[in-house]
Amino acid sequence: MKVFSTSMHAKIDYIAGIFFLASPWIFDFTESVPAVWTVIAVAATALTMSIFTDYEGGMIRSIPMRIHLIVDILTGALLAASPWLFGFADQVYLPHLIMGLFEISAGLLTTKYSPDHNAHAVVDPNADGVNGSTF
Repeated sequence: MKVFSTSMHAKIDYIAGIFFLASPWIFDFTESVPAVWTVIAVAATALTMSIFTDYEGGMIRSIPMRIHLIVDILTGALLAASPWLFGFADQVYLPHLIMGLFEISAGLLTTKYSPDHNAHAVVDPNADGVNGSTF
């Protein structure tokens, strides 16, 4: 079941990226250096991918949405497993696990691989043709 459009996914990406960056202070795990840098690396990846993805929230639009979704799933899996992979599970694990599963879910639940570039097109009602034209 797919529930997120690419437009909604773009909004989620930016909000999640900022939340991930703030999470060491929100969840108070700043004393664990590997835990902090892991989530910051994932946040930086998410925000950078968002800027460069070919979707409604992208600014440069050079990364295909399909690649973006694959990276979301992979970085989510890394984030979810990071407490055990990098040995800080005895200090903190739940924020990483939940945020990682969220990232995987966002990647798996997005409705389509390409954005609707005409979603905000202006239709000229005076143009020739049956459906008008976009400009």
